[in-house]
Amino acid sequence: MANTYHQIYIQVVFAVKYREAVIADEWKSTLFGVIGNLINETGCKTIIVNGVEDHVHCFLGLKPVVSISELMKTVKAKSSKYINDHHLTKSKFEWQEGYGAFSYGHSQINVVYNYVANQEEHHKKQTFKEEYLEFLDKFQVPFDERYIFQDMI
Repeated sequence: MANTYHQIYIQVVFAVKYREAVIADEWKSTLFGVIGNLINETGCKTIIVNGVEDHVHCFLGLKPVVSISELMKTVKAKSSKYINDHHLTKSKFEWQEGYGAFSYGHSQINVVYNYVANQEEHHKKQTFKEEYLEFLDKFQVPFDERYIFQDMI
């Protein structure tokens, strides 16, 4: 639509089912590239995708006509299909249900970019669960801890 301008920055965080450490160093950069391409295919703009063995961070420019829930449904479904089709894990790969989505202003782009880029270093000091709960607290997102993380049965 003419004369429509937008600037919406979102960081989305999602985990491997049961927070299993199965994203291997040998193929994680390929996976992050696949996820970035899936984001771009929706008309959104990937800024950076990174993560560690049990979760992923996506920092992106959101196109207003794309809902975050539809974006994540597509990204998670197609990326898990990619992992399974290429037999990258020993058993069937699945993402945990849900995700966290957090918004940022233009002035925060460099800080968020650097945070996402330095996930390996960051997680030497803090677990994913600690990080995720800190995000929810920092952004004052109400939650029920029973539904935050799915444990193995």
